[in-house]
Amino acid sequence: MKNTTIEWADHTFNPFVGCTKVSPGCDHCYAEQLMDKRLHKVVWGAGQQRLRTSPATWRQPLKWNSQHAEFLAAHGRRQRVFCASLADVFDNAVDPAWRADLFDLTDRTPNLDWLLLTKRIGNVTTMIAETAARRFDLDRLHEPRLPDNVWIGATIVNQEEADRDVPKLLAVPARVKFLSMEPLLGPVDVSEWLVPGFPDCAGFEQGERMEDGYCGLCAGHRRDPIHQRGMHDFVDWIICGGESGPHARPMHPAWPRDLREQCATSGTAYLFKQWGEWAPALEGIDASDPLVRRFEDGTRMHRIGKKAAGRMLDGRTHDDFPEPPLPLLQS
Repeated sequence: MKNTTIEWADHTFNPFVGCTKVSPGCDHCYAEQLMDKRLHKVVWGAGQQRLRTSPATWRQPLKWNSQHAEFLAAHGRRQRVFCASLADVFDNAVDPAWRADLFDLTDRTPNLDWLLLTKRIGNVTTMIAETAARRFDLDRLHEPRLPDNVWIGATIVNQEEADRDVPKLLAVPARVKFLSMEPLLGPVDVSEWLVPGFPDCAGFEQGERMEDGYCGLCAGHRRDPIHQRGMHDFVDWIICGGESGPHARPMHPAWPRDLREQCATSGTAYLFKQWGEWAPALEGIDASDPLVRRFEDGTRMHRIGKKAAGRMLDGRTHDDFPEPPLPLLQS
């Protein structure tokens, strides 16, 4: 059933194609190289027309949804759909009607977990409300939130982006919040956003009772923002990886290791996706080799290609996934 080689998804779905570069992580965008430079399907950049995909493509998630029982029996979990690998759902240049159609589709496929990854996390809450108004979705209009089967992720490639965007991610009402730190371009400390804040009302999600409308964990009223659906203030999952492609930049081994330790300390799910084109140089590799790069601390990286570099970190793979919390009780 799997239709993607991406390690953390079972399917990829692109409701539309095209984007604008907004981050250092976009410098060597594979989607632009494929869809613009190679196939000439759509022109990348601000002010350019985004391309909606075919009706046949839009029908695929309905098929996957219908295969839920078979997949669950085989794998013991729900199917994960990465949306969108060739665009950004929360791109300002996307027709709002297309975004509304996408959320109609997520509602029609409740057996799928939709993983929406964006470099424009600051747009999400406003666009959720806009979409709710367009769909006459009064529940989400009064309390803008993502559907229960939608996970929201922010791409973070350096500390500057983390400081700017992780707080925005945590403000989004979603049941699962994750970071895609690929390509990882420097050391990043996200530890303060991995540990649940106080009061942590996650226990309420698991069935804590409200006495006279007040929470037994924080004494707040059930209508307080912390009790709204999805309003938890920590990151559930980190995906980490190096860059691939002809112009790939090497990733220092200390960077993914440090993120792994931050996750281990907080109990956060951690997935190491890949080294990318560069792997730690083995003993005996000539430092003068043009395919060797040396960091200031003397660490050497060897360009051996994505496949050969693999995804083993310190002798093992790291394939942790978050456990989505139960839905909150409706007020």
